[in-house]
Amino acid sequence: MGNQHVAAGVRARWHDLPERVRSGIDGLLGSPVVDAVNQAGGFSPGLAARVRCADGTRVFVKAVGTPLNHDSPAIHRAEAEVTRQLPADAPVPRLRGTYDDGDWVAMVFDEIDGRMPHDPWRTDEFERVLAAVTRLSRTLTPCPVPDAPPANTAIRDTMLSYRELERHPPDDLDPWEARHLPELAALAESALEHVDGDTLVHFDLRADNILLAGDDVWFVDWPWAVRGAAWIDSVALLKNAAFHGHDPEPYLSGHPLVDGLAPEVVTAFVAGMAGFFAEASRRPAPPGLPTLRAFQGAQHASTLAWLRRRLGRP
Repeated sequence: MGNQHVAAGVRARWHDLPERVRSGIDGLLGSPVVDAVNQAGGFSPGLAARVRCADGTRVFVKAVGTPLNHDSPAIHRAEAEVTRQLPADAPVPRLRGTYDDGDWVAMVFDEIDGRMPHDPWRTDEFERVLAAVTRLSRTLTPCPVPDAPPANTAIRDTMLSYRELERHPPDDLDPWEARHLPELAALAESALEHVDGDTLVHFDLRADNILLAGDDVWFVDWPWAVRGAAWIDSVALLKNAAFHGHDPEPYLSGHPLVDGLAPEVVTAFVAGMAGFFAEASRRPAPPGLPTLRAFQGAQHASTLAWLRRRLGRP
């Protein structure tokens, strides 16, 4: 069980950063960095490291610059803008400070003495995290980030990916998808009628954006956050369970944020994500992110398989 395509990119290390960036981070910390250990997971080509300073301070540092990928610094800025506005009781590492020289952006967070869930998901850990996502969504309702974009706008292009494939169907599209493409495009688009709400939604929940520390569950990497419906993150996590070889369906029944939601709404959202992965996985690899498209292709396969089971179409 599981998937060979893990969420892992090729990351810069501490000494790969320009001297001015390292000095800027030292200044934020008030003590020079003497050790930095890169962490697994995620796709940014930038640094993601547990850092120890000369005075014993321990933090987590993320840093990326336009020489590594032109778009990644803006993604870090978006994450910093979200995390600095989160309430103190949100299970999200505290942002201590940022460095931004226009080309390079760095963020310094409290270090969490934890680990990512097992790969593939273990049932007990998945159930524990799913319950924590419910608490997270309730903590972040009403939305604590006033300028978070509304889901209906922010994820519109994602939910319209099958429409794009319908206009320009690739020759290698899955045969089942090709037969049902107009229906899938309409279904995915219909999800946009149901995604708005007043919860801050992470919108990229998967195992490598989660840390387990003792009895606590922490959620990291917030650049794609939107204001939306409280159920979205729970369904997104179930999509990740499918990626790891688990059947998501038993977890839907009785789920406090999904129970009462029309089944076709869940199916529409799953269709939107399947369409997104189908379309995105065919794009050229972005600079510095050589493994992203293969990972999206693997997510397409598992999400499409879940969608087919829900629709029951031959």
